Amino acid sequence: MATRIEREFAFQAAVHFEGNFLMTVYELVLYMEVDTASIKEQNIAMDRITYFLDECLSNSVFVESTDKKAIEKYLQADIKVATLPEEPYDQIITILLLSKLNAITEGKLQVNSISLRSGLSDDVKFLYSIYEIENTGNPFRNKGWWSDSSTLISDINKSNKKDKIVRLVKQNCDWANVGLDWEQKEHTATEIIFSTDHEK
Repeated sequence: MATRIEREFAFQAAVHFEGNFLMTVYELVLYMEVDTASIKEQNIAMDRITYFLDECLSNSVFVESTDKKAIEKYLQADIKVATLPEEPYDQIITILLLSKLNAITEGKLQVNSISLRSGLSDDVKFLYSIYEIENTGNPFRNKGWWSDSSTLISDINKSNKKDKIVRLVKQNCDWANVGLDWEQKEHTATEIIFSTDHEK
């Protein structure tokens, strides 16, 4: 029988909306089902969620992917950009998180539903379940960084303008590099044999 769990998270980020840069705190509750018998995998899956919210999305700015001018300005200012297929309303960010968090837990935890509110939503909470977004007009149905199991928060690698290349802030996209891969790499030990037998 699967175990159901619940956990609250919060992170600070910004949205670029109608030419404005608006900071806010997102508060979310995740309702999850544990789909692995391994305690280690359960802990790694939860740690991945925490790492992604605290280290990847925290202090980033959500921008609609078609707003290239704004994206370029944020990247030039060395600000992390999370791109979205639509404007960064709270309900869009809620669906985004539901999709991405399920991708990074890779079936070890299943985020069945999510509740999210921010300082921009006038105390309104947005509630979605995985079943609702699978059967409705989900803007994240197409493949993108939200369906990738890495720590990516954007599909943009670079943009060219006047022969200049603007690169995204470097991210650590490999879970192994932050100690959150499913299997620890084995270290081969060198065996040294001491012998008391000496040839005469």
